[in-house]
Formats: sequence, structure tokens, C-alpha cells
Amino acid sequence: MKDTSSHITVQFLTETYTTYRPLVFRYIYRKLNGCMETEDLVQDAFLRLLEYRSMLRPETIRSFLYTIVRNIVIDYLRHQYKKQEVLSSLQDEISNSVCDIENTIIARDIRHLELSVVNRLSGRNKVVYYKSHFEEKTVSEIAVELNLSRRTVEGYLLSGRKVIREYIKQCI
Repeated sequence: MKDTSSHITVQFLTETYTTYRPLVFRYIYRKLNGCMETEDLVQDAFLRLLEYRSMLRPETIRSFLYTIVRNIVIDYLRHQYKKQEVLSSLQDEISNSVCDIENTIIARDIRHLELSVVNRLSGRNKVVYYKSHFEEKTVSEIAVELNLSRRTVEGYLLSGRKVIREYIKQCI
């Protein structure tokens, strides 16, 4: 076997592959707990070793190969953890957006129920409740607009809230 520091023979590379392939395979398989991509990672390790062909020497090839393999395993694990983190983040976002959509639909349905009950209230109760909850006016603003006392508006509002609360409590 002819060897120089700048040139490695095909025979030497073949012997290296046949000698170290089973060891590299077991090492990666153990480190990755039986990962299905083990064979691909073994091939990647030997391909990467070929990239450093000009630097290879028989005395250092074993340590060089294990350094490459260790780095491949670390890169693979880092990639898997990052992938898992991104997937988890996406699932959380999807879950939150689904909850937001569900909450919006539930709120809209409750609002619709509330409006249907408000339409069944008697004259002033209906007007006061509607202005308070749907037009978001204060008791004082409603009192001035309807030319009623503040206490009267509060009474109408209280009785309207009581009816609405009882109806929604039955629905929920």
C-alpha cells in the first residue's frame, strides 16, 4: 500500500470503509437510540471523510473519522431539537388560534342570544339596556337622552340585566 501525505489510494479508502463502517454504524445507532437515519448518517460521515482526503494519514484516520462522526451526530441532534421546538411552537400557535376562533364564535353566539332576549324586554327596559350594552353609553348619558332620573335608568338597567342573566344562565 502506497501512501503519501498528499495522496491516499483507493485501496486505502476501501479498507478504511470496510474496517470502520460497522464501528461507525454501531456508534451512531447507539447515540441516536436506534434512529432510522443511521445508515444515511454513516454514508454522510464517509463522504465527509473523502472531502478531507488530502489531509488523511493512516495514523490519524481513526480519530479524524470519529471526530467527523461525533460532529454529524451533534448536528443531527441539534437539527432534531430545533425541528421539535418549531413544531411545538406551531402547534401552540394553531391551538391558540383555534381557541381564539372558538371563543369569538361563542362570544358572538352569546351576544346574539343576548340581543334576542333584549328585543323581548318591555319598552324602557329594552331601550336602556340596549343603549348601555350595545351603544356603550353611561347611565348619566342615557338619563339625559331619555329625560329620566339616574336612579330610574339604574332600575331599568338592573331589571334588564337580571332577565338577561337568567336567560343566558339557562342556555349555558
